[in-house]
Amino acid sequence: MWRPSTAEIKRRLVHASGSGMPLLYILGLVEWQVLGYLFIFSSVVVSVLEALRLFGNLEWRIYDELTREYEQDNVAGYALYMYSQTAVALLFAPHVAIPGMLMLTIGDPISGFLGSAPVGEMKSLPTLSAMFAVCLVLAAPFVVPVVGLVPGIVASAVGAVGATLADGAKPVVAGYVIDDNLSIPPVACVGIAAALWVVL
Repeated sequence: MWRPSTAEIKRRLVHASGSGMPLLYILGLVEWQVLGYLFIFSSVVVSVLEALRLFGNLEWRIYDELTREYEQDNVAGYALYMYSQTAVALLFAPHVAIPGMLMLTIGDPISGFLGSAPVGEMKSLPTLSAMFAVCLVLAAPFVVPVVGLVPGIVASAVGAVGATLADGAKPVVAGYVIDDNLSIPPVACVGIAAALWVVL
């Protein structure tokens, strides 16, 4: 039976803490445009940190704790995590972007606790099913009020399928692992937006 390591649990908890950014908008503490600026600023900060880590021999213990082996010589997941959320915040309306963000910050850690798979292989069906259900529940409250029940559920389901597939396997392209931190938000948001374009 799959049991996450202590380091993996720490990574997942840090992962979930990223929900604080979209939560600022959800709670009405910042406007959408301001949240976009915060994401841009955060992306600049992590870019500097990654440049120092990869090219400046920056050695912090936290990197050993929170990065995986395949990230040692590549851009780490936490940076991809920020870049993907920044992209959807700038490209999509809140009712499309927020679900994509939450599928990454909440859905992905839950999926990670339930099961894992080697790079290039697909996670188990129960883990994929759980990821889909969580993502659907996360998306619907934001999409349905804006577009209506049926279109909202359809679009949320399409987005959830996209996020589930992005989470289910980490393909390797030209020797580089396509991290789900990078793929989940844009795939989910494109799915939601495309479904709304079709059904509305």
